[in-house]
Amino acid sequence: MNLFRSRGQRRRATLVGLLSVPTIFLAVFFLGPLTIMLVYSFLEPGLYGGVVWRFFDLNYGQILGWADTKYERFDPVYIRIFLHSVQLAAVTVILSLIVCYPAAFWVSRLPETQKNLFLFLITLPFFVSLIVRLFAWVLILRPTGFLNQALMGIGLIGEPLEIIYTDTAVIIAMVYVFIPFMFLPLYASVEKLDMSLIEASADLGATRFQTFRRIVLPMTLPGIVGGSIIVFIPSLGNFIVPSLLGGAKVVMIGNLIEQQFLSARNWPFGSALAMMVMAAILLLLLYYVRLASREAETAPAVKEAA
Repeated sequence: MNLFRSRGQRRRATLVGLLSVPTIFLAVFFLGPLTIMLVYSFLEPGLYGGVVWRFFDLNYGQILGWADTKYERFDPVYIRIFLHSVQLAAVTVILSLIVCYPAAFWVSRLPETQKNLFLFLITLPFFVSLIVRLFAWVLILRPTGFLNQALMGIGLIGEPLEIIYTDTAVIIAMVYVFIPFMFLPLYASVEKLDMSLIEASADLGATRFQTFRRIVLPMTLPGIVGGSIIVFIPSLGNFIVPSLLGGAKVVMIGNLIEQQFLSARNWPFGSALAMMVMAAILLLLLYYVRLASREAETAPAVKEAA
């Protein structure tokens, strides 16, 4: 009995030792800055930058609507920028899903050598600097760029399209950047798909749409939701892509936060904006956890029904 107890204690001690380093790292470099921003979001901005250590809830009031004083007033532009950012991020998720979902099925059915090659090609952009790749899109989408020259050369358009510095350019670039983040979770779900269930569904007379709706979609839903969240979160807070391809015409919440910290030096208001984004991300993650637990409970029922 003492032997088993000592082994259990050693295992627990080993586990604590292994988890202590990443736990301390996250506490210092993630929770620490997050706590500082949370505290700053309730402080008064200084006249020339920095903070004044007095409670000040009008940072959130400017965003959500209860600021109505001589110096701090509610401005709906912040809500519009946040909703516009959500819209662009949602479109990025949808287009990435449309591109990656059939591609994940196609790659999963390839021979092993070709499958590894295409997985390598999917992750290949990570080996090149993001700034370099985005400047390549600037060269492609600008009025004198490759896309307009090619379309004018074959006679499809008579004058250059105004794509650069628009929402369209930002969406194209974000889809390009985040496609690997959508593909990999989808591919993992598709790889685990039990083909015998699909064959059984066909043998029982189900149509392709019924098989997809009742078998394929429920079993790949964790990958769809996981990939969508992984793409949505960095898309919502992205500021590099809108800065380079949106210019001054496309402002997302990430650009607004950057401006408040670096240009306006209004750290409390920038912290309040950042905490609003964090709240939206937290709600998404809670939804994902709830959906994942629900899928884990219903997965056996799907197999039995098949």
